[in-house]
Amino acid sequence: MGRKRQTFSRDFKAKVALEALREESTVQEIAVKYGVHPNQIAQWKAQAVAGLAGLFERPNKKSEEDRAAESERDELLKTIGTQKVEIDFLKKKYRQIYGYEPGL
Repeated sequence: MGRKRQTFSRDFKAKVALEALREESTVQEIAVKYGVHPNQIAQWKAQAVAGLAGLFERPNKKSEEDRAAESERDELLKTIGTQKVEIDFLKKKYRQIYGYEPGL
């Protein structure tokens, strides 16, 4: 029978990755110290480095996709508003000319 798969908490992973990033001891020494395979430590270290830029991003800053979607939404609402004004104008003129509502 094989060993049961280990799961580690986020805090533990962060602690190990931070220690690996400090480079005060080798990955092998850290692996022995915490009982984790060196390849796993290397993966956590790479994930930490990759995710580091996200820590400094402003939480209220909109992404490009959000800005594009919002811009498209604004354009569509503007078009709908313009069409509504035109339809109301044409209905009013129709009533003035023919004396009853169009389509009735």
